[in-house]
Amino acid sequence: MGVRAEATPNPNALKFTTDSLIFEGESSISVMPGDTSEHDILNDLMDVNGVDNVFGYQNFITVNKAFDVEWDELQPKVIDVIEKYGY
Repeated sequence: MGVRAEATPNPNALKFTTDSLIFEGESSISVMPGDTSEHDILNDLMDVNGVDNVFGYQNFITVNKAFDVEWDELQPKVIDVIEKYGY
């Protein structure tokens, strides 16, 4: 079924859900500007122009965008990164 984007209560955040497990275990992972993660997928998402921070847990990643970026432009780039990893 691929990657599904879902709205969140925050208009600057979208939740991207997959049918497959992305992150093992019960811990969530957050990456803020200037941080790096042991998970390459999160680092690659942080490299996308317009992504402010990311949060991952099991089969989803929530992406927060910069205020001056539109989802119409950013969403396909985020999905491309996630699909590049086979999700």
